[in-house]
Amino acid sequence: MLPHSKNGVSSLAQGIEALLFVADAPLSAEELAALWERAYGTRPTSREVEEAVASLNRTYEETGRVFRIYQWGGGYCLATVPAVSPLLQCYKQPESKLTQTLLETLAIIAYRQPITKPEIDHIRGVNSDYAIRRLQELELIEIKGRSDTIGRPLLYGTTQRFLEYFGLNSLKDLPELPQLQQLLENPEIQREHLRLLYPLESEEKDSAS
Repeated sequence: MLPHSKNGVSSLAQGIEALLFVADAPLSAEELAALWERAYGTRPTSREVEEAVASLNRTYEETGRVFRIYQWGGGYCLATVPAVSPLLQCYKQPESKLTQTLLETLAIIAYRQPITKPEIDHIRGVNSDYAIRRLQELELIEIKGRSDTIGRPLLYGTTQRFLEYFGLNSLKDLPELPQLQQLLENPEIQREHLRLLYPLESEEKDSAS
């Protein structure tokens, strides 16, 4: 069993912190409890996990840490606070960024899913082959099936990775469409507000359509 730390943080909280530190995807309360049980033989309740997470967040805030535990994609994720996003944006490599083309295409898919490529092309007014292919490579969208219309074109929708990438717990957390349109059209709003809504590298200008 993990020992209690001197500052009063519980062993469960320490274990959760360690798991979220090394996890490459959000972990649900159920998954955290199952991992704890596998390691130590006892299973904490969901309430105990939630209380441990709340305790960690209080500690982070009281000690001025830049980390918080957020609920993204249906699970818990350890991430930095929005205030340090500009600094981290300067450090990240350009190839990890989403271009304006990818952002626009992804927004259409997120709000209209499931949606076909011809429908995406019609809304954007240009061919979306590149954008769709790139978003699939980034695992932000996936094929959801086929439409019942003539030709039965493929239907696209967002993935669990999409929720994690944008810091959303579910699609219900998407901003209102007018707000999103404003973000897409105004570069100043993109730089100052989009990063507050999402942990997203959104400042690279569109290089290809």
